[in-house]
Amino acid sequence: MHNLPRDKSDTLLLLSACAMVLLPHFVHLSWWTSLICGGLLLWRAWITLRGQRLPPMWLLLPLAALTMGAVYLDYRTLLGRDAGVAMLALLLTFKLLEMRARRDLFVVLLLSLFLLLTTFFYSQTMLSMLWMIATLVLILTAQLSFQYTGTVPPLRQRLRLGGMILAMALPLTLILFLLFPRIQGPLWGLPGDAHGGRTGLSDSMAPGNIAQLALSDEIAFRVKFFDAPPAPAKLYWRGAVLNDFDGRTWTQGPTSRAAADTAPHVQAVTQALSTINPALTVHQQVTMEANGQRWLFALETPQLAPTVEGIPVRLTADHQIRAARAIDERVRYDVMSNLRPAPSEQITPAGMRQALALPNNFNPRTQEFAADLRNKWPDDAALVNAVLNFFRHEKFSYTLEPPLLGRDSVDDFLFSSRAGFCEHYASSFVVLMRAAGIAARVVTGYQGGEINPVDGMMTVRQSDAHAWAEVWLPPRGWVRVDPTAAVAPSRIETQLSNLLPRSFFGNLLGAAPGQANWWSGLNDSMALLRANWEALSNGWNQWVLNYTPARQMGLMRWLGFDELDWRTLVILMLAIGSVAAGSVTLPLLLARNKNKPLDTVYSALCAQMARRGMARNKHEGPGTYARRLCASDSPLSPSVKMAVTRFMALYEALQYGADYGPDNKPPAPLLAQLKLLLSQCR
Repeated sequence: MHNLPRDKSDTLLLLSACAMVLLPHFVHLSWWTSLICGGLLLWRAWITLRGQRLPPMWLLLPLAALTMGAVYLDYRTLLGRDAGVAMLALLLTFKLLEMRARRDLFVVLLLSLFLLLTTFFYSQTMLSMLWMIATLVLILTAQLSFQYTGTVPPLRQRLRLGGMILAMALPLTLILFLLFPRIQGPLWGLPGDAHGGRTGLSDSMAPGNIAQLALSDEIAFRVKFFDAPPAPAKLYWRGAVLNDFDGRTWTQGPTSRAAADTAPHVQAVTQALSTINPALTVHQQVTMEANGQRWLFALETPQLAPTVEGIPVRLTADHQIRAARAIDERVRYDVMSNLRPAPSEQITPAGMRQALALPNNFNPRTQEFAADLRNKWPDDAALVNAVLNFFRHEKFSYTLEPPLLGRDSVDDFLFSSRAGFCEHYASSFVVLMRAAGIAARVVTGYQGGEINPVDGMMTVRQSDAHAWAEVWLPPRGWVRVDPTAAVAPSRIETQLSNLLPRSFFGNLLGAAPGQANWWSGLNDSMALLRANWEALSNGWNQWVLNYTPARQMGLMRWLGFDELDWRTLVILMLAIGSVAAGSVTLPLLLARNKNKPLDTVYSALCAQMARRGMARNKHEGPGTYARRLCASDSPLSPSVKMAVTRFMALYEALQYGADYGPDNKPPAPLLAQLKLLLSQCR
């Protein structure tokens, strides 16, 4: 931009700022919206570089109207989150083609700031915050560039000034963040599309559902253990219990009993178990990402329903932790789990019928096989072991890419393909149990997790999604059985990454998982870098995004304000905010009113000449003023004229001929010489 005229360089700087505003939105905008916005930006840049005229209004208005109509056809509304952001993005780029006056410039800047704010609708990560700060600095720099008259400082100096302006706002921003009265939920109502696009386990299970998550590195939740974490084989994070089967898909059945936290005898039994062997009781603090579902995760078996701020939660009879509504934001909760099996309970007749139900006219070979097993193994526990040995000793394989299954999916899996993921094994095992007369059900959740070496938190990812079975074995009650462990024990004892490639730089150079090569060292370094970044992101989530009303009140109590309502909080915020704003603006005002040393000396000379009847005209610079003072008809003596000439020459050299750094203060000897010449002018 150094060789471009000022108007072109300033416009291109503004276009760069707008591109940074729009770039994060291209991820979620419709492809045609992103294409039009990018095309309009390039069109405006081409017009600027070529020096062409802006398009006329009779062309822009129909194009803008057509795009607004396309937004309505695409989203079926103009008021939703996604539709509103798409409209703002299009309006911003069209306004750039209609920027003819100074007023239009400020409209573009304000639209950019508002559109930048909408980035938080989609992402509130630390990376998006850093991108927003960089974009703000560029927007402020573009605004400053249009404000300059005369000589414009270099781009680096303008960027530094923009960063300084943003830094001045940080103290007030921090005070507003800490003290602004918080309410549960957003400050404005969001439409239903605000919570779309969640990744994770669903409320049903069919062949291939969980396998789709196996290569996802997205974080499902993080766990802080208050004691040593359990062994990997005990890390079963219980989620949904699936009872109903239609021949292919498992879904949740109706709740058979009331919430367990309303049954005192269940609490008493659980507390008794933890008293007998407290080493089996695990205290966890779970920070769960939004998943759009109603259940919370905890190690098997949770003892009581946790407390989640703003969301009623209950513990059901089948040990699911269910929320009263879908989890559409990050939540944190403490939960106690007992690693021993749940205490024996009596199953109701309705519950038994539900746990034995199978659809008619499905999987006939499985039915015959189960009948043969029952004749051979009349004892339920022995039959369960027989089926596990069947999985263990036959040629079953654990794979993410099993062949497609037909109508009788369990028959095809058990007797033909014999290749599948955890949902194939859990589903076929439960069908076999029910066909043999043993009550059984499917449980979905997560298995495993990895400890972050930086902050000690356990990270459970979507790739750890898992499905297992539970069978009813009197007098023990419901007993967990994981048929996947019979086929791929490494999946349970270690991590899925030991069996399958992970998407984080996995398989980039064709190396098999665990294979040592020259890439492994770099891969380890990248893994450590990821661990540091995830620990930093977790701190951001815990201390910034999870700054809830309860934590705000806790901070106020820590500061000594025990009883604090929102009115008092507002007064406190205004008082501290005024002090912070004053501490920033007052030094700037004082520095603005303080004359520079050179200006002080020059003003003294001008005042002295004015007392002699030769005041400086407003349009006169130092050289022109000196020539008038030293003219032949001037009443000044020759020695004073000589001093004035030398004073003006030195002043011009110091004021316009050298750069003395940020403080713009000339060397002391030269300033002293200038003051000496001033004294000679008297």
